[in-house]
Amino acid sequence: MRLPPHILVVNGIKVRRPVFLLGAPHSGADLVGRALKRSPGFHVTMGRASVAHVVHAFARKPSIAESSGAVRVLRDALAESWQVLPGSCGRCAEPCREAGGVTGGGPCVATGSVTRFGDASTDLLYCAPVLLRAFPDARFVQLIRDGRDVVADMLGDPACLTWFKPAMLSEQTEFPNAFLGVNRDEHVEKWKGMPVAGKCALRWRSAVRLSAALRRDLPEEQLLTVRYEDLALQPARTVAALTDFLGSRVSKVALYGGGDGPPLDGRGAEPGAWRTRLRPADVTLVEKVAREELMRLGYLLS
Repeated sequence: MRLPPHILVVNGIKVRRPVFLLGAPHSGADLVGRALKRSPGFHVTMGRASVAHVVHAFARKPSIAESSGAVRVLRDALAESWQVLPGSCGRCAEPCREAGGVTGGGPCVATGSVTRFGDASTDLLYCAPVLLRAFPDARFVQLIRDGRDVVADMLGDPACLTWFKPAMLSEQTEFPNAFLGVNRDEHVEKWKGMPVAGKCALRWRSAVRLSAALRRDLPEEQLLTVRYEDLALQPARTVAALTDFLGSRVSKVALYGGGDGPPLDGRGAEPGAWRTRLRPADVTLVEKVAREELMRLGYLLS
C-alpha cells in the first residue's frame, strides 16, 4: 500500500510547491532569492543555521543523504527556518536580512500573507535529491554562470575560501566528494597542493555536472535553468520566465541596482568581469580544469 505524501504545515500554512534555488557559489541564486523575498505571498529564507548545518553535513558525507532519516532531518530544518516568530529575523544571516529589508528583529513577513515557501541558502545544490524526496512537488530554479566569474567572486569571499583549507578535510569527509570537486581518494593530496583558483574551479565544475544531472532527471515543470548573464542583462525577460514557471508574480524591482541598469550581485560584478579580476595564471588554470564544461555551456575560452 502506497503511503500518502507527507504534508508539512508551518505556522498553520501547508507547504505546497516550495521553491529551492540551486547553483555553484556566486552564481546568482542570491539575486533570485532577493526577488522572491520581495514578491507577494513568498516567504524565502537564505542561510539560516538550521539549514546550513544539515546541508554541509550532507556535503561532507554524501552517504548521509542516502539514509532513511535524511528526508526527515532536512524537512525539519526547513520547517524551523520557515517559522515566523517575533524576533525570528534576528537569527537570520545578514544577506537574508538585507534582502528582506529588515532593520530590526523582524519578522520580515506576516503569516497571513504567506502562500509559498522557498529557500536560497548557499550549497542547497548538494542535497537536491533529498529536497525532491522531502517535497515531491517542489520547484527548482538552478543558476548557471561563467565559471571564471564565479572563481573571481569566490576568491574574494572568505566564507568560500574557508572550505579549501586542508584542515577542513575531517574524518567525516567522504570521497568522491562533489562539494569539493574531488572525484577519488587518491586525488586528495593533489587537491591539497592545488592553487586556490583551481579548487574554486573544481567546485564550479562539479556544480555544473550536478546541474546537468538534474536537468536530465527532472521534468520541465519542476526545473528552470537561468543564466546569470541573462539575469544581469535581460532581467525583465528572466522575471517573466520565472513568473510563468512558478505560477506566481515575481518582483522585478529587486533585481535592479536602484536604477535602470543591470542588477547587482552584492559586489557589482558584471558578466565577463573576470577579464580584469583574475590573474592570467588563474585564468589559465580555471580554463584547464573546467575547459569541457565552459565550452559545453557556450563560454568562449580566452
